[in-house]
Amino acid sequence: MTTPRATNSPGAAPTSAMPGARRTASTGLDLARQIAVLSALGFTLVAVLVGVGGLGGTDVADSQGGQLSAQGSFLAPAGPAFSIWSVIYAGLIGYAVWQALPGQRASDRQRAVGWWIALTIVLNGLWLVAAQFLTIEWTVVVILLLLVALCVTFRLSVVTRTPRAGFWDALWIDGVTGLHLGWVTLASVANIAAWLTGVVPESWADAASAWGIAVLVVVAVIGLGIAWASGWRVAPALALAWGLSWLAVGRFTGEPRNDAIAVTAIIVAAVVLLIPLAVAGLRLLRPEHD
Repeated sequence: MTTPRATNSPGAAPTSAMPGARRTASTGLDLARQIAVLSALGFTLVAVLVGVGGLGGTDVADSQGGQLSAQGSFLAPAGPAFSIWSVIYAGLIGYAVWQALPGQRASDRQRAVGWWIALTIVLNGLWLVAAQFLTIEWTVVVILLLLVALCVTFRLSVVTRTPRAGFWDALWIDGVTGLHLGWVTLASVANIAAWLTGVVPESWADAASAWGIAVLVVVAVIGLGIAWASGWRVAPALALAWGLSWLAVGRFTGEPRNDAIAVTAIIVAAVVLLIPLAVAGLRLLRPEHD
């Protein structure tokens, strides 16, 4: 008896179609999503120009009476840490251009995360607006909203039913969102610390080491939680470890100096980076069928 050959019916998609490449007919809402992402990016890039001192604005480090600078609190990273924003913004620009391509319009992955990514971009811009024109309390509110939006976005990129469709999909969605999430996790801690530094009694500085170490332990737990929830993807860990390393530099070499917090930051940076790397490496080495 002969075995029937598998054939595709006329007009059907090939059985070898790439996972994650499934498309349906595009709709007006898909086009609106693409435009929303581009519009969000335009708004935030203007806010960035203001936030770096252009267009009549004040540099972020000098706004809010210097509370948001590298010397604003015991948990503020040193200045060079903030260069990661160049990478994040370059990634957001790359994502915005890529998602606007006709081939991405009806992508299930874009439908799952596109609106959320647009929201995170807008919240970035709103944080800069708050830092320029509102009080530091509003920067805390906005950055916490941004952190929540990034958590949802990154989680959706993991659990969406449509798998990643190649290198660019993994880079622009998972990579950029992961870096963004990792950095904003630490930036939220620094922002809250800067606000509290300005409102709590000066006598609290005597317990700065204890509080700083406790907060960094919580950061370690959060960092590992993000890695676990995302299937041990390493992009958030890279950004978090970057920020923690520069936090250590700031406390070793800058003001306010605190060696205990600096050492703890180094340990936490190693933990949140090396454990996800180790687990990811073991998964790559593990046979497909245990």
